[in-house]
Amino acid sequence: MTKQAGCELCELAASSKVVANDKFSVILANEPNYPGFARVIWNEHVREVSDLPDADRLLLNEAVWKLEQAVREVMQPLKVNVASLGNVVPHLHWHVIPRYADDAHFPAPVWAQAVRETPADVLAQRRALVPQLAEAIKRKFANR
Repeated sequence: MTKQAGCELCELAASSKVVANDKFSVILANEPNYPGFARVIWNEHVREVSDLPDADRLLLNEAVWKLEQAVREVMQPLKVNVASLGNVVPHLHWHVIPRYADDAHFPAPVWAQAVRETPADVLAQRRALVPQLAEAIKRKFANR
């Protein structure tokens, strides 16, 4: 694995994984207002999907798809946002984010200005699903 010193995603891919192989890691982000927010992080420090050979691009796409399935199955969101930005941390990764009409930013992206506060009891219910989500992710990736 090619790591870059000081890269937050290199560190996360190496330490906080739910599922990992020699190509990518799947992590659950610790986003207090977005339980179930997850990432697929490419292990090698590359900037863009187009930096990957065809087989690796397909593998990455499959990983994002499996992660989205697990998020939908457990978190039951209204919508799932899938994004690859990398403007702040230029290390190839995909965000998979469950979205709800009552979340702090809906319908805008989670990086926009918040328009409301999600009720604490609702967030607590969603946080309680995170261990179940971790197990669902493991199951999805065990079924090759």
